Amino acid sequence: MAPTDDTGQLSQHPSPFGTTPPAKPPADGAAAPPPARMPRWLPRAMVLALALFGAFQLGSWAFHQLTGLLINIVIAFFLALAIEPAVSWMAARGMRRGLATALMFLAVIVVSAGFVTLLGSMLAGQIITMVEEFPAYLDSVINWINAHFETDLKRVDIQEGLLRSDWLRNYVQNSATGVLDVSAQVIGGLFQLLTITLFSFYFAADGPRLRRALCSVLPPAKQAEVLRAWEIAVNKTGGYLYSRGLMALISGIAHYVLLQSLDVPYAPVLAVWVGLVSQFIPTIGTYLAGALPMLIAFTVDPWYALWVLIFVVLYQQFENYVLQPKLTAKTVDVHPAVAFGSVVAGTALLGAVGALIAIPAIATLQAFLGAYVKRYDVTDDPRVHGHRGRRTGGPGLLTRVRRTWARPSGGEAPSSENDKG
Repeated sequence: MAPTDDTGQLSQHPSPFGTTPPAKPPADGAAAPPPARMPRWLPRAMVLALALFGAFQLGSWAFHQLTGLLINIVIAFFLALAIEPAVSWMAARGMRRGLATALMFLAVIVVSAGFVTLLGSMLAGQIITMVEEFPAYLDSVINWINAHFETDLKRVDIQEGLLRSDWLRNYVQNSATGVLDVSAQVIGGLFQLLTITLFSFYFAADGPRLRRALCSVLPPAKQAEVLRAWEIAVNKTGGYLYSRGLMALISGIAHYVLLQSLDVPYAPVLAVWVGLVSQFIPTIGTYLAGALPMLIAFTVDPWYALWVLIFVVLYQQFENYVLQPKLTAKTVDVHPAVAFGSVVAGTALLGAVGALIAIPAIATLQAFLGAYVKRYDVTDDPRVHGHRGRRTGGPGLLTRVRRTWARPSGGEAPSSENDKG
């Protein structure tokens, strides 16, 4: 039974079972309390939350739609940084920046077109040779099968079977469909290349104007920081490109001399291939680049492939310990492990483009942080130098071994001050 007060009404005290009895009804003539109202800030907060969510969704959609354009702009920016030193050098001698940038791009286009033409001619020549020699190769395979398995195969029967097979018909149909896909990819690649070229031309030709526009919206202290970061990026990116280009030239000349002395066909284009791939793919680029000359040399003589492999390994050691430290000490001083990790990360993020711009990007970041991170003198501790300190409890193992060998035969070891007492 619920408790009651002196007037016989239900008490307002909470029930021991956790339930609250109904409130006392108002007296006759008394106004009922107004109902609870929604806080004034709640509708505004809901509208603001919906607006922020909509803006986030719109920005995410726009970012995904413009990812390709943003990647092209990043590539164009690094390309402009790479040719900035040469453009500034020509502009300082009276040439207009637009003309200097156009000359640089013309040189890059000529070199790239020449390399692609030489590589394409080599591949086309190898394909033609394979097609011409395929019947003889097929005859040798058929003769070997007939001799070892006592069969009576003929090349004409095999060719007719292939021409009438469903596999060849399906392959031709799929190839016809793939040609359209390849054509679309080629057109898209040309449009992407044109976009990168235009943006990089504007970034390089209007570099000072772009820096002035960026600094005009920043306070003086921030302007100095931005200009310093820009200068570091230009020096590191340009230094990386020029040092790698010089090492690619030296590597190409060295491999050309070897391939020409061995009478390996297409020695010039193979040398250019080795020089470019070995320098712009760090750590493993030399071995990847050397695979193609080894394959071509194997077709001439298997021993030539072995000589090419030995030369590639020896030249890699010469480059790592003699050539590269002298050429990149003042331009891009990045640890090989850091360089390889940055290339892997760049490849995962941007593919082949990320692999190309990863090292100058990490070198720029390293130089920028090195200019502002405070460093301290390292304590003179043996563990810093890679070995543990000596224990003072007695002579070490090496000392005891030396004393044993120095002890004369049949005699006793000479006593020392530590052995006394």
